Amino acid sequence: MNTSKSTRIFSGVKPTGHLTLGNYLGAIRQWVETDQHRADALFCVVDLHALTVEHDPARVRRLSRQAATLFLAAGLDPELCTLFVQSHVDEHTRLSYLLECTATDGEMRRMIQYKEKSARERESGGSVRLSLLTYPVLMAADILAYGADEVPVGEDQAQHVELTRDLAVRFNQRYGHTFTVPKAVLPTVAARVMDLQDPTSKMGKSHAETAGIVYLLDEPDVVRKKIMRAVTDSGTDVAYDREARPGVANLLEILSACTGGEPEHLAAGYDSYGALKKDTAEAVLEVLRPLQERHAALTADPAYVDSVLRQGAERARELARPTVDAAYRAMGLLPSV
Repeated sequence: MNTSKSTRIFSGVKPTGHLTLGNYLGAIRQWVETDQHRADALFCVVDLHALTVEHDPARVRRLSRQAATLFLAAGLDPELCTLFVQSHVDEHTRLSYLLECTATDGEMRRMIQYKEKSARERESGGSVRLSLLTYPVLMAADILAYGADEVPVGEDQAQHVELTRDLAVRFNQRYGHTFTVPKAVLPTVAARVMDLQDPTSKMGKSHAETAGIVYLLDEPDVVRKKIMRAVTDSGTDVAYDREARPGVANLLEILSACTGGEPEHLAAGYDSYGALKKDTAEAVLEVLRPLQERHAALTADPAYVDSVLRQGAERARELARPTVDAAYRAMGLLPSV
């Protein structure tokens, strides 16, 4: 592995649902095509974050393994990047507590995702776990433990990177320079793939309604059916207008991300929604076909996936431990003997 790259990046995916076309076009493809080549890149299945809400332990394990396998199937190369599972590296939780001692209650309660998720939890009659409030601090630990310079994230996670920056600066000012202050990097293309049935909402992997979500491992007929049934807009002309025509705009952006054309130019080539949907479905299938084939081959070789995750965790541990040990010393904790 080339460790001489000057920039270090960290990014991860939470195993709370099956990975979607949105995950691939919005993040994973950029990791594969750009980030692992230009930077010392760490990509993580952040399984501890899946424990902040009610969950099935067996499903979390299964989805964690599936996510790691899909990362490899998509083209992440363990010779170029570090791929690992968060819970395999103790430094994440070691550092998280120190950062909880640096953050404030008010900061946590201002997090938009906490407000939204806690409200949904209460509406459904459930109780809100403390970890749902504090998990942005664990996310900060994920990033700061590795001295990451950049964090590729979607717009919905940018607030968490800002918190990470604030905590790093505060810790450095109080206890001495310990952490690199990272910056959020938003993807340039298809940053947000929207739900096919609700094009004003992001295509999320943990949504209860799945009719508008294309999963990376969906069968071809299922993919076609979901795209052909996508919600469009009033009128019949195909035009790209994200505000006024979100359904058609979403299809054009997906087609654009799969084929490389500009949404505005692609729109000019269609005179019906049906033709647009048909071409979008075929373009998505062309993208998914090789990924699904590689996933099947990797699933048949679990020992290889295990070895990648083991070696990834070993390297991640080696990178994180000096920084976390330094944070313990800086904060006044007695070194172990």
